[in-house]
Amino acid sequence: MGSLAETQITPAKVSDEEANLFAMQLAGATVLPMVLTSALELDLLEIISKNVALPGGQLSPTEISSHLSTENPDAPVMVDRILRLLAAYSILTCSVRKLPDSVVERLYGLGPVCKYLVKSEDGVSLAALCHLNRDRVFMESWYHLKDAVLEGGIPFNKAFGMGAFEYQGSDPRFNKVFNNGMSNHTTIVMTKILETYKGFEGLSSLVDVGGGIGVTLRMIVSKHPHIKGILYDLPHVIEEAVSYPGIEHIGGDMFVNVPKADGIFMKWICHDWSDQHCLQFLKNCYDALPDNGNVIVAESILPVLPDSSLMTKEVVHMDCLMLAHNPGGKERTEKEFEALAKGSGFQGFQVVCRAYGTHIMEFLKKI
Repeated sequence: MGSLAETQITPAKVSDEEANLFAMQLAGATVLPMVLTSALELDLLEIISKNVALPGGQLSPTEISSHLSTENPDAPVMVDRILRLLAAYSILTCSVRKLPDSVVERLYGLGPVCKYLVKSEDGVSLAALCHLNRDRVFMESWYHLKDAVLEGGIPFNKAFGMGAFEYQGSDPRFNKVFNNGMSNHTTIVMTKILETYKGFEGLSSLVDVGGGIGVTLRMIVSKHPHIKGILYDLPHVIEEAVSYPGIEHIGGDMFVNVPKADGIFMKWICHDWSDQHCLQFLKNCYDALPDNGNVIVAESILPVLPDSSLMTKEVVHMDCLMLAHNPGGKERTEKEFEALAKGSGFQGFQVVCRAYGTHIMEFLKKI
């Protein structure tokens, strides 16, 4: 058995002033995400990316503002204030140059994190996920979290009178925002996964359960054209999917049945649902597979003891997003994923690899 020191978090020693400043930062914690969202909506990072002369170059707020469709004379000053905040969090680089009459002007460039906030060669970035999480629809859930703790229920349902997935079917605008956020994240993560994971090579058919508009499956089939792909999701989601050679589209409900195939892929599906819900659709997956088949699960893995690493912060952030929006959705530890696999009939379980914060796990029907 581990010692107490191995099973608890010991806060770092800080001065009273540091504690006060941290408390003040927490009190204003909405500022960074909302300012970042505004910067992304204004395309400020894209403007810097496209208009610097050299990699690592910088532009002034006036130069950046000249690319905005505005006649507001205050725009450069407002942009400067937005970018100054982002520079304080190392999202942007910043330097100063002296102008005549001792005027100092700040210049801004892209920091390393902007690799994932500015569109890649594939035309994707995590900016789409920022827009999703700060959309007015998702934001409304947070105002009901306290009530859900005290009264029970799901914050999103309290806000809108229906579940998040049902709501998507009733709001085409938000459905598009959701699909865009998911597809951009998927492209980034799956590009990395396909560099290292070899489990698709032996499959002749693959169902992507909850596969959205088909981005994941298109990437898999593109790299492994011998695979017959089956995209499976709710009918209103499938309607938005684009046809692709080698992929069949099927609208349905994973809680009722799952199409048969050699393998099943699920990205960010288990974390949307409670253990009871997961066991229900995983048993349907079990029934759809041959004896040598498996479910390939792409999810974050929650540490038993939280720490201050970026990876842990990402997964506990995601866990609270599930708490706010989904019916029993949550992130899980490795042991909890293994319990889901065994509880739904699978004999084997293994964690195979990781891409950024997403782990690839295999639920093996027989071993």
